[in-house]
Amino acid sequence: MKSKIIIENRLVGDGEPCFIVAEIGINHNGDLDIARKLISAAHLAGCDAVKFQKRTIDVVYTPEELAKPRESPFGATNGDLKRGLEFGLKQYTAIDEFCRTLKILWLASCWDEASVDLIAQFHPPCFKIASASLTDNNLLRYHRRFDRPVILSTGMSTVAQIDHAVEVLGKEDLILMHSTSTYPAKPEELNLLCIRHLKQRYGLPVGYSGHEVGLQTSLAAATLGACVIERHITLDRAMWGSDQAASVEPNGIVRLVRDIHTIERAMGDGAKRVFASEAAILKKLRRVDSQALQAAAPMASAAALAA
Repeated sequence: MKSKIIIENRLVGDGEPCFIVAEIGINHNGDLDIARKLISAAHLAGCDAVKFQKRTIDVVYTPEELAKPRESPFGATNGDLKRGLEFGLKQYTAIDEFCRTLKILWLASCWDEASVDLIAQFHPPCFKIASASLTDNNLLRYHRRFDRPVILSTGMSTVAQIDHAVEVLGKEDLILMHSTSTYPAKPEELNLLCIRHLKQRYGLPVGYSGHEVGLQTSLAAATLGACVIERHITLDRAMWGSDQAASVEPNGIVRLVRDIHTIERAMGDGAKRVFASEAAILKKLRRVDSQALQAAAPMASAAALAA
């Protein structure tokens, strides 16, 4: 068991800079040009990685679910929507090339074994397992075939379910992500102190995957020790799409990355000290009790004579 793991060439864990992931997910709306713009925004903000989602539609969803009426730009059924939002090998090849050009990492949460196989072709730095897949033992085991670190989200899961998932995956090269799986999530349901609980219970690096509105709570998660911060990114929260409203626009991602790294610099090591920059202020403003000064003067004189 390690308190730190390596993702690509980065140490991730306690005492290391926060690994910041911009979750593109399905916010590309099936459009590769939008995906490129989102990758560029994440890169300019200083994110470490972008993340997508990959599903084999006919495996993940039942025929009944796909046949349900649901209006979208892609058609009148839920299946039309799901298939319209899904990228395949051609699109991920283009995404891989674009990310390599920008030198930003990319990964994906895979919802079935065939999707793991497809994404594994690109040698991702790690795999992400979505909260919805936490209880899929076969899928958990399948990820471990590829000798990659795994990031496991724990939204909508009980402690017993997380215990079991950790047992199935093993603790080697594993990061847990605290999360609340509502979009957008209410602040009173984020339960950020659970980050500490997960760290204590499992002895693993713990991150935070946020779906809330605003940045304050994600910054609080970083302050509480989250070693990975993941937030959905969008070009515009008013765009069509189910996840856009719970996402952060490019300017917000810039502020998030900046403020997380400012917090890291401000945390220090906890040892009290007087900084050199304080010396002039100390000399100018430090007040000392006058009686203590008078008592100290004869002692200083005696010490001088003895010398």
